[in-house]
Amino acid sequence: MGFKGSLFMVSAPSGAGKTTLVRAILDRFDQLSYSISHTTRAPRKGEVDGKDYFFLDEKQFETMIEKGMMLEWARVHNNFYGTSRPFVEDQLGAGRHILLDIDVQGARQIMDSGLEPVSIFIMPPSMEELARRLRARQTDSDQVIQMRLDNARHEMEQRGFYDHLVVNDKLDLAVETLAQIFEKELQN
Repeated sequence: MGFKGSLFMVSAPSGAGKTTLVRAILDRFDQLSYSISHTTRAPRKGEVDGKDYFFLDEKQFETMIEKGMMLEWARVHNNFYGTSRPFVEDQLGAGRHILLDIDVQGARQIMDSGLEPVSIFIMPPSMEELARRLRARQTDSDQVIQMRLDNARHEMEQRGFYDHLVVNDKLDLAVETLAQIFEKELQN
């Protein structure tokens, strides 16, 4: 498509540490811009509209889908999530490197979009550790945690579609492994 910038996608099951790892990479690589997703879920404590997500109601989100303005979108945990196609294409066309923090469903749509993303899947060290992390958040009921664990099993089955796999067992090591991937890809 002739874009000058590179598109990076990072996916992981809920609780695998994706947000922490993405923040570390953004702090380390000034040339990366973060693509803020749109969602219909309610903001969590401390989240800011336009910084963490663009928070929309379902009608607004569905209008964007109908107008073809979503590069990808999915319904996850009973909420819509998606990425604005015009934003991503404008950034790549201007030579900026974009980082998407994205779920597996959305990643598969982007892999099929023709944008040729560099895809990275973050794995938890085990299902037991993932469950412990989700409980430690103290943001979800036991029922929601079980739903997230069931979804995680399905998402981890999709890891073979990604270019790179990083296990987040020890945070410092996972950050370094991820940074090496970005260093290599940004040199190409």
